[in-house]
Amino acid sequence: MSITFYYGAGSPFTWRVWLALEHKGLSYELKTLSFSAGDTRKPDFIKINPRHHVPVIVDDGFVLYESAAIIEYLEDQYPAKSRERALFPADIRERATVRRLIREIDQYFAFGVQRITGQLLRKPEAEWDINKLAAGAELCVTELAYFEQEMRGEFLAGKLSAADFTLYPLLALVLRLEKKRPNLGVGAAVGESIASWARRIEALPYFKTTYPAHWK
Repeated sequence: MSITFYYGAGSPFTWRVWLALEHKGLSYELKTLSFSAGDTRKPDFIKINPRHHVPVIVDDGFVLYESAAIIEYLEDQYPAKSRERALFPADIRERATVRRLIREIDQYFAFGVQRITGQLLRKPEAEWDINKLAAGAELCVTELAYFEQEMRGEFLAGKLSAADFTLYPLLALVLRLEKKRPNLGVGAAVGESIASWARRIEALPYFKTTYPAHWK
């Protein structure tokens, strides 16, 4: 087994893959790319991902990008030795529920986060579109209320799964960005269940290993 993992610090999509790799206890070589240096647009990287985005894994010559696909691949290619190390439940219907949660997070909550990052990370403050920021924040608030009700015990699907690794990095990013614009209102919308859940993610033994270095 020889996994090379191309990572960008602060990207919630690469963070979910890193959490998955650590959770499964897989060996990998970490390749950190710099967004500010344009590493994802350099010819060598575009050869492995023409869409010039991270994450990417290369596993014994097999190249795969798109974080949701990577997580599915890791689960299939490297079956967990115990259910505690699995990313998806064994039961078909429970597994389908986790996949549905991942799809919802990527389709709805992530869209709200991306509307916020499109302003706060990619434009100077003078060019921020307040209406787009408000729309992104409103969508995030709506989705947090939804997932507050969806929580099935200690984790989204009852047991720790790929769904948790999908939602947490996105939430952490938007809460960090809220420091730039405190009146977004996303943090205030985090309910008791989501707040407790986030603390459980942060207490995982490998969490600190994956935490973006420049956020510390």
